[in-house]
Order: sequence, then structure tokens, then C-alpha cells
Amino acid sequence: MKKMIRILGAGTDRCTQLFDLADQAALELGLDYEIETVGDIKRMSEYGRVASPALVIDGKIMTSGTVPRVEEIKRLLQD
Repeated sequence: MKKMIRILGAGTDRCTQLFDLADQAALELGLDYEIETVGDIKRMSEYGRVASPALVIDGKIMTSGTVPRVEEIKRLLQD
């Protein structure tokens, strides 16, 4: 099953860092996935009030306001 990974944020350095780390984690796990950055306020508001950057996996907010390490992102992707 394909994983959908979204990074919610306005394109800051932390948002870019989270995108890169999530991409790396998914690649290292050999997952079938899509990854995108969502910077549009209207689309971000669909997830409720979250701190940026936020990591969303398959529609569920997994982290908010932090940039977790690759190992943590891998664990979240496998849950």
C-alpha cells in the first residue's frame, strides 16, 4: 500500500529539512510512497490547528512543530 507523506509548512528551512528527512526515511525503508509539501493555508487548515512544520502520514498528523530524526520518522512510517 502506498504511503502518502505530507509536510505542512510555509517553506521554511525547518520545513525543507523535515521533507528531506522524511524522504530519506521512506527511501531507506524501501516504501512505495508519495511525498509533498503543503504550504497553502487553506489546505493546512483542513488538518486543524498545527504548529509548523508538521509531518502527516496517510492523513494523520504524526509530529507538529518539531523536526524528528530519521530513526523516529522511520518508526512512524512503519506504525
